Amino acid sequence: MPTPAHKADPQSTSDENTFLPRKFLIPVESTLKSLLAREDTDNNMQITIEDYGPKVISLGTARSNGFKKFDVRGTYMLSNLLQELTLAQDYGRKHIVLDEARLNENPVNRLSRLIHSTFWDRLTRRIDGAVIETVAADPKDWTDDPRPRIYIPREQPRQYEYYTRVAQERPDVNLDVQWLSDEGFHPDYVRDLNGKPGILALAMEEVVVNPQTGEKDLQGVPFVVPGGRFNELYAWDSYMSSLGLLVSDRADLAKAMVLNFCFCIQHYGKILNANRSYYLCRSQPPFLTDMALRIYEKIKHEPGATEFLRIALLAAIKEYHSVWMAEPRLDPLTGLSRYRPEGTGVPPETEASHFTHLLEPYAKKNNMAFEEFVYAYNQKLVHEPELDEYFLHDRAVRESGHDTSYRLERVCADLATIDLNSLLYKYETDIARTIRSVFGDRLAIPTDFCVGNMKPDQVETSAPWDRRAKKRKTAIDKYLWNEEKGMYFDYNTVKKEQIKYESATTFWAMWAGVATPRQAALLVDRALPKFEVFGGLVSGTEESRGVVGIDRPNRQWDYPFGWAPQQMLAWTGLIRYGYQEEAERLCYKWLYMVTKAFVDFNGVVVEKYDVTRQMDPHKVDAEYGNQGSDFKGVAREGFGWVNASYVYGLQIVTAHMKRALGTCTSYDKFVRATEIDVLG
Repeated sequence: MPTPAHKADPQSTSDENTFLPRKFLIPVESTLKSLLAREDTDNNMQITIEDYGPKVISLGTARSNGFKKFDVRGTYMLSNLLQELTLAQDYGRKHIVLDEARLNENPVNRLSRLIHSTFWDRLTRRIDGAVIETVAADPKDWTDDPRPRIYIPREQPRQYEYYTRVAQERPDVNLDVQWLSDEGFHPDYVRDLNGKPGILALAMEEVVVNPQTGEKDLQGVPFVVPGGRFNELYAWDSYMSSLGLLVSDRADLAKAMVLNFCFCIQHYGKILNANRSYYLCRSQPPFLTDMALRIYEKIKHEPGATEFLRIALLAAIKEYHSVWMAEPRLDPLTGLSRYRPEGTGVPPETEASHFTHLLEPYAKKNNMAFEEFVYAYNQKLVHEPELDEYFLHDRAVRESGHDTSYRLERVCADLATIDLNSLLYKYETDIARTIRSVFGDRLAIPTDFCVGNMKPDQVETSAPWDRRAKKRKTAIDKYLWNEEKGMYFDYNTVKKEQIKYESATTFWAMWAGVATPRQAALLVDRALPKFEVFGGLVSGTEESRGVVGIDRPNRQWDYPFGWAPQQMLAWTGLIRYGYQEEAERLCYKWLYMVTKAFVDFNGVVVEKYDVTRQMDPHKVDAEYGNQGSDFKGVAREGFGWVNASYVYGLQIVTAHMKRALGTCTSYDKFVRATEIDVLG
């Protein structure tokens, strides 16, 4: 931790010698300009340990009206000053009174405070007429007419009327309001929408817009986006963020996201990768039951809590049957499920030029210009089975949430993965337990949630769900468990063999409770050492990834990168089986890495980290870069699931560990200090 500010002048008044907290009176513009000129030597609008300025600035105290000066020293305090001044500038402040305690604030307290009080709000979005021009704008719209566009389900005529009125009242927005087909979302239909891509409507609620007249109107149900540049509701990102929202006492936001998910299942048939038209065929890892149950535990004393849980459970049952236990995702031979979304042609959320190296040989083969071939291929005017196979797996990787990884490249759609099947086992056990304990072992299925051969108002009981869970566990043990290695592997349903890639998703089995105590012990004994590194868990082993270079670059879900979801699920799984010490250790390592980067690099909080790097783990050399690192002056929202992992992890570590994290003590030093205390 940095030391407090020091006197610049040995002469001081008695006022300055009191024990009252020191406050500074700071002119915003001039101080900001001077601070950056002196300290930001690499001109990136941040003050970090990589800058080589004098690392000191004199500030006038408020009690002396700026006359008496004190020095503020060190990277952390100066970067905090830069952040506070940048925010003051954003609000148009000319002068601010700043408490010294804000500059040398315990970094754990500071980051936690920012997450609780600022980051979640800055990541919150809603879709309605007030912001439609912002949320509907799509940087991935490569068409000649990239206007704001919204698609409305046929079952939502009131939303259609609402957005049509918005378009008429705000002609400057140029909003295009479109109905979605009521005949399902065949891949060819979704492909044809790519000529006019748009955002998909989410849940809305009626609110009073004029308290004096009592006038009501529709307003979007809010949701939290992964990072600042996003405006869509993302699937598994939302679950991970909800873990932090609940710690931050924001059950309202977490509940709102579940309501949006239920809307998606009712009207789009699934929880979508994100609510854009080109994602209509694609989902993401399913976490709805756990998310809803965690929220229910927080709100069950509130009116309507049981009804909320009932709707969420009905939606999960519909999604389970119609998405994950239906072909093409279901492998009928093993009874296990795969990430295997339908689709036609080149994934539209990427420019065709992204696949130039892949598509050009086929364009030449067909004697076509590049753009001509892409159009012909997308419209099925030319047939290239090898390309079909490639994009089948490419879409599956994107649905898995692990885009990209050598574990999944060119094979994902054929894999019964341990992550997906652990999640579905959790669905089965959650649904069984909830029907039994909350709904008296009788849950009627209304018409809107019927799928397949279901009849309206048929009653679901817990017994079939218990049997489904038992059947899946048997299949997981048969096809995915490797006794010799003491861990789970994915299973290739086409080649009928386990793949050899060692992935941190093996610990999802502990999170879901599908592992036996003996299997959990083997995972901790044999698998955990393979993945534990400086900053926590790495996504996969270096051996499994293989050699990387110019012709075989790093993939962001491979070694040496670590992600918040892998950490949180592993911590929770370890605690579930009684491995509290291991969970605390891994948690400490991750929190230390995030805290140290936050202190040394101007408050940075990013999407992913190189968990093998001790100095600058936020610097990631992989495709897509690293969301959250490119900011000017102050990081305004962090990144959703890392924010969540931070406040969630602080609930796991001990009070002693929290104090050590606040002084930026590495895990090894913490252990040595603890051993000395014990011996002493």
